[in-house]
Amino acid sequence: MKTLVFNGSPRAEGDTASLISLLAKKLTGEIKVISAYRCSISPCMDCRYCKTNPGCAIMDEMQSVYSYIEECDNIVIASPIYFSELTGQMLNIGSRLQTYFCAKHFRKETPIAKEKKGAVILVGGGDGDAAKAYNTACTLLRLMNCTDIFRMICSHHTDTTPAIEDRAAAEDIEELARFFCRKPDEIRET
Repeated sequence: MKTLVFNGSPRAEGDTASLISLLAKKLTGEIKVISAYRCSISPCMDCRYCKTNPGCAIMDEMQSVYSYIEECDNIVIASPIYFSELTGQMLNIGSRLQTYFCAKHFRKETPIAKEKKGAVILVGGGDGDAAKAYNTACTLLRLMNCTDIFRMICSHHTDTTPAIEDRAAAEDIEELARFFCRKPDEIRET
């Protein structure tokens, strides 16, 4: 099993990273984490290359991420909530998924054949609403062919309690690990 995690946090040891680490301990197989603030991925420049060509004209670290997106089984978008949205750097990476949108809507191609499971992990404090960030993340996950998306995991009181101490978030992470590890034939309707 291969899991790709997009970490939208600027803090290497922060609340988002702590929940990603908790998830990683519970998963089997390979886990690749892309740190939005430490990778060399530029935002989409709207050059229109992908409107008529597969892939992206920008040659940076995203090229290897595209390959991993195609082969992985699970994708997680983990991010702090900034003004009720994913972080700017996470949105920059998300803009590079434009190639998948163009493949489907302009080139009439199936950009990613393999269906995946997806999840969204959000952290934050203050009074911001997590719904908008979750909806944006789900849009990005669907572009990467996540057809089964786990419910939102949100630790939304990190201004007073670190996410790693959030019992509900930890339980949700445990359940997410089981969700990712289940094979499609093991899923039963209830």
